[in-house]
Amino acid sequence: MYQKEIEEISSFIAISAVEVGKHLYWTIGGYQIHGQVFIVSWLVIATLLILAFTGTRNLDRIPKKMQNFMEFILEFLQDIAKNQIGEHEYRPWVPYIATIFLFILGSNWAGALIPWKLIVLPEGELAAPTNDINTTVALSLLTSAAYFYAGLSKNGLGYFGRYIEPTPVLLPINILEDFTKPLSLSFRLFGNILADELVVSVFTLLVPILIPLPVMILGLFASSIQALIFSTLSAAYIGEAMEGHGEH
Repeated sequence: MYQKEIEEISSFIAISAVEVGKHLYWTIGGYQIHGQVFIVSWLVIATLLILAFTGTRNLDRIPKKMQNFMEFILEFLQDIAKNQIGEHEYRPWVPYIATIFLFILGSNWAGALIPWKLIVLPEGELAAPTNDINTTVALSLLTSAAYFYAGLSKNGLGYFGRYIEPTPVLLPINILEDFTKPLSLSFRLFGNILADELVVSVFTLLVPILIPLPVMILGLFASSIQALIFSTLSAAYIGEAMEGHGEH
């Protein structure tokens, strides 16, 4: 009955071995990491930190320019958390939801806007961190850890009562759901970003440089939507975990 779900979980466990193209490997502390993912990830993080610092360095009572933009982004992210988690519980989770959204958005846009292929590496090539399955799996596992923490901190051991609701017969399905949530989050983000980069690369090889521009613009829009979907679902899972036992 659950053969399909078990096969999906088995593929998820081995998914870190999936590779598309060649990678630049670094060995740190006996572990191999994808160097190109590490480089672009830290460039994205540094850019976000610089923007945050410059946008909040000199705060005015009446916001102007960069401060106004930063407050707009903050209110937008607060609304995501408030709508999914609830008005009384959302505030502690705004930093996590905002971080997830901004990192994914920055990573997606870095892959779509910056001509990384012009930078030659000893092996592999620079690209969006989110087109690497290891990055998306790590982000989805962070969300899984976050909603487990949210549920246990709010409801204690009573959190596990949700696994036998509305009937104990659904216990296996409810347990499998905790595996399929990160599976769907990671594959959705990875698949969309990788497909977008492949489409742009093929168009660039086949037609003149100006033709792929509409595809690139569409890719920017799709990248933004993927960041919104991931952060919204993360907030929804956290909100669901924080619901009281028996209140579904």
